[in-house]
Amino acid sequence: MGLKQKMYPIGTINKNLQTVKRAIDVALRQNNRLENAAKLVAVSKTKPQDVIEQALKAGQRLFGENRVQETEQKWLGLKELYPDAQLHLIGPLQTNKAALAVSMFDVIETIDRLKLATAVSRHIRDTGRNVRCFIQVNTGKELQKAGVFPEAADEFIHTCKFNLNLTVEGLMCIPPTDEEPALHFALLRKIAERNKIKELSMGMSADYETAIQFGATYVRIGTAIFGSRTD
Repeated sequence: MGLKQKMYPIGTINKNLQTVKRAIDVALRQNNRLENAAKLVAVSKTKPQDVIEQALKAGQRLFGENRVQETEQKWLGLKELYPDAQLHLIGPLQTNKAALAVSMFDVIETIDRLKLATAVSRHIRDTGRNVRCFIQVNTGKELQKAGVFPEAADEFIHTCKFNLNLTVEGLMCIPPTDEEPALHFALLRKIAERNKIKELSMGMSADYETAIQFGATYVRIGTAIFGSRTD
């Protein structure tokens, strides 16, 4: 039996967005960080156009999607109506989808291997699009997860920046569900600091306030805005 969306009634998404944004503001103040230092990426993966449009009408402009082809189907029309909306790819990217990803996304957060980085670099060069890239770091070294391992991150970042001329603005991680996320956020921050990388995409609905404590500049939140999926 497929997954069904637990949909909120019209108006609730706006309320949820404001609740999340207030919580982000509070977390920033509590950690002596500047206002707007952490941006909200609303994770709209699997959500239909009408639900996403509720968030757009409420003023949200940063969205995270997992699948390239799903994004193309949903967002071509929405981008015409809301040209200032920005899309972050936050799911694994297959090399053969790199051209489409470069054409659709403003930020690709999941660069994690040389073959993919090379393909993205080539398509950026060919199209002239200013696509910003984040390196995904597998801080928990989980074999089933994408991401470069921490000990290989420095060399990979250097290759992407200086050999492939990618605009590497940030790092991204998804901590293991059964471990304290703060340890992983701290590790990602250390890697960013020694590589002089400013942006950190870390923290989701359950742990974004902790991520802000450790320097997150982007938090990826879906469930707290759009609701959960149920069987």
